[in-house]
Order: sequence, then C-alpha cells, then structure tokens
Amino acid sequence: MNKYLFPVYAIVIGVIIAFLTKNKKSVYTKLLLSFSGAFLLALTLFDLLPEVYHHLETKQTGLFIMCGILLQIILEFFSKGAEHGHVHIHKQDSQFPWLLFLSLCIHSFLEGFPIHQHNDMVYGVLIHKIPIAALLTSFLLQSKYTKGQAISFMLVFAAMTPIGTLISNTTAINANFLMSINALVIGIFLHISTTILFETGEGHKFNLSKLVAISLGVFIAYFI
Repeated sequence: MNKYLFPVYAIVIGVIIAFLTKNKKSVYTKLLLSFSGAFLLALTLFDLLPEVYHHLETKQTGLFIMCGILLQIILEFFSKGAEHGHVHIHKQDSQFPWLLFLSLCIHSFLEGFPIHQHNDMVYGVLIHKIPIAALLTSFLLQSKYTKGQAISFMLVFAAMTPIGTLISNTTAINANFLMSINALVIGIFLHISTTILFETGEGHKFNLSKLVAISLGVFIAYFI
C-alpha cells in the first residue's frame, strides 16, 4: 500500500521544490522535466506496453492508444498543457481555474490505473509528478487565489492517482476492460512524454545537459 502513495510523495516533493526555488524558473526544473519525460516514456515502452499487447488484440490495443492520445489533446485544450509543464499565469485572475483543475484531476485519476504492486509504473508517475507539482505550486503561489483554494487544489490533485490505483486493484473490473483503460493511459503517457522531449521552445538548439538528462532517464528506466 505504501507504494501506491508514491504519487502523493511526489506532490509533497514538488511543493517543497517550489518553495525552495521561490517561484523562479530554474534550469534544473527544466532538466528534471526532461528527465521525467524520458523516464516515463521508457517505462511505458519497457513495462506497460508489452503487458497490454500481451492481453489485448493488437489492432484493438492500437485503437485505444490512439484514443488516449486524442483524449490528452482534449484535456490539454482546457489545461493549456499543465500536464507537461506549461502553466500559464494570469496574476489578475482571482476566479478559481475549474477547467484546469478538472482536466488535471481526470488525467491524474487515469494514470493511477496501470499502477500495480508488481510493476514499476509507479516510479514513472512519481518522477513525472514532481516537476509538474513544483510548477503548479509556483502558479498557485503567484496567483490571486486564496490559500484555501490553493491547498484544496493540491490535496485533491494529489489524491486522484491513488484513488485510480485503488479502484483498479480492489474492484471487480473485467480484465480486458482494465487493459483497455491501461492502453488509453499509454496514449496519454506517450503524448505527454514526447511533448516534453520534442518541444521546440529552444529553437532546435543542441542542448548537451538536456540530452544527458534524457539519456539518464532511459538508462535508469531500463535497469529498474
């Protein structure tokens, strides 16, 4: 059960990082984001993808993966890309960001389904959530939302992944249906991780430190 709480620990670590960096965008945060994207992508390919293809028909698996990619695109229409580090701050806006909140909760809830006691996807989710939590916390601290709203946002966000894991592991869900959800989540993970890795915000310049962070993420994921 302690393993299922790793995503919650990731949120706590992310919040601490946000306070330590005092809302400043750091190159280390970007490198951690690159590392997390590579790590999540590698674990998805090494662990989750073979498991799903083993249980479902090949073309059906591909269809659900594509649906996951499309679902994440729809969620990002409302979250503006917060799942992969793009949190847009409107300092004058005091209205609670319900669309951002709901889209992140749906994303967080679904990513809890592939986590089982016997697999390593929990580590991918853990590493993925740390920089996202740090950026979200910085966003909330710089906004005009009340402390109660900010705390509630992060508490519910932290709880959604363990809830998804709990439901997938304790309820009598048909195995094929569960694998279909996992295939959907693969699509979500593929979209998020590749977006992190191949974003063009740096003008396609060669970045050695980013390359090292990505390589390290793949290397560690392979040997877990």
